Amino acid sequence: MTGMTSTARPFLNRRLAEFGTTIFAEMSALAASTGSINLGQGFPDTDGPEEIREAAVRALRDGRGNQYPPGPGVPELRTAIAGHQARRYGLTVDPDTEVLVTAGATEAIAATLLALLEPGDEVVALEPYYDSYAACIAMAGATRVPVTLRPDPERSRFRLDLDELRAAVTDRTRLLLINTPHNPTGTVLTRAELTAIAELAVERNLLVVTDEVYEHLVFDDAEHIPLATLPGMRERTVTISSAGKTFSFTGWKVGWLTAPPELVAAVRSAKQFLTYVSSGPFQYAIAEALRLPDSYFDTFRADLLRKRDLLADGLRAAGFEVYLPRGTYFITTDITPFGEKDAHTFCRTLPERTGVVAIPNSVFYDDREAGRTQVRFAFCKKDEVLTEAADRLRRLNG
Repeated sequence: MTGMTSTARPFLNRRLAEFGTTIFAEMSALAASTGSINLGQGFPDTDGPEEIREAAVRALRDGRGNQYPPGPGVPELRTAIAGHQARRYGLTVDPDTEVLVTAGATEAIAATLLALLEPGDEVVALEPYYDSYAACIAMAGATRVPVTLRPDPERSRFRLDLDELRAAVTDRTRLLLINTPHNPTGTVLTRAELTAIAELAVERNLLVVTDEVYEHLVFDDAEHIPLATLPGMRERTVTISSAGKTFSFTGWKVGWLTAPPELVAAVRSAKQFLTYVSSGPFQYAIAEALRLPDSYFDTFRADLLRKRDLLADGLRAAGFEVYLPRGTYFITTDITPFGEKDAHTFCRTLPERTGVVAIPNSVFYDDREAGRTQVRFAFCKKDEVLTEAADRLRRLNG
């Protein structure tokens, strides 16, 4: 048997050639190998509500979900998702035809883009963006068109240029991919901004996919407004969310999407050839989680707000320029005050210098120059971990 010759074509297809190991895997491995505090990957270091964990155990013991669950998701969870949308946002969703349960929001994004895009279609997405967006658009054979959220140092936030968004739409645009609350910048789009996006989608007859996994993680005066609630959007929007961020069970990988029946049917056609089904017993537990009283969500948000401010104060004391997020559990900073010019190099050397791991935002941009000096930290950690990380980061000053 002969081996592959040097003239053989690469194993990885051209669509995915630009994608290697994700930055999250790289930095988490670096944290493990150096014993550093990992403020890079966005996972909590404590579990969610005990009663929800026990609900999963109960489902396992009762034999619910130990075999393949129904393709669209177990009825109890689909009903709970519909109830959540009605209770929180006044959206009426049919649990039988307008809800699809997925293996986390990541699969929901992949299945939706694979189902709805044709090769050559253009997808307008807010940049910087979660790295799976770019990979899924590439797998669908479509072209991503970024619209960059720009830093606004005076307001310590990032902003969307609506004129730039409108200019990005062409005759080849099929879909707008919107993420709010936005990872990694923490931007929460306002009602005025969302109204402008909705008007553009209706005017140009565009589909819209909204990633709303941080819907319950909004702070200060920010308000999460699902695009599907705005005029003309219900019939053209796929709304994606998940349990991981809200209930701190990221390993369960329970996500979902809601959309009109014809869009759900299209996405399910793609989804059935990805995981087919997943997370059986956990689906029953998340059905109970979605029915928790408002006090749970209020307490969860207040706790994260306190953690946000704790880490933000520590980062400022260490010398970072801080962009205070109005949503998610990430803080974007700028390393220019340290005289540093490259976030990737900064993050690769940060564990050795301080014993802390962070993520360079530059990997979330098509235009790497736009995020060249931005670094993201996660604050979904125990208070003592955040305090220790802030203390370690002060070594940058000395």
